[in-house]
Amino acid sequence: MDRKEIEEQINGFLVEEFEVPEEEINPTANLKETVELDSLDYVDLVVEVESKFGFKVSPEDFKTIVTFQDFYDYVQGKVNPK
Repeated sequence: MDRKEIEEQINGFLVEEFEVPEEEINPTANLKETVELDSLDYVDLVVEVESKFGFKVSPEDFKTIVTFQDFYDYVQGKVNPK
């Protein structure tokens, strides 16, 4: 899966499932603030990522994710390990 597909899938479920306005999604925006993640939303986000991309998410991994770019990089690194 290439970078563009990963970004499109992530942005798609953020718009659909989390009702994030598409125009607010950009690589440098703060993920938690933009998506307005609370603890339940966080669980939903993890489930969505695991089901769409087929890997297990570790809660510790999310501690380093601040921006959408960080999130895209994280998913790409798991989907396409070097």
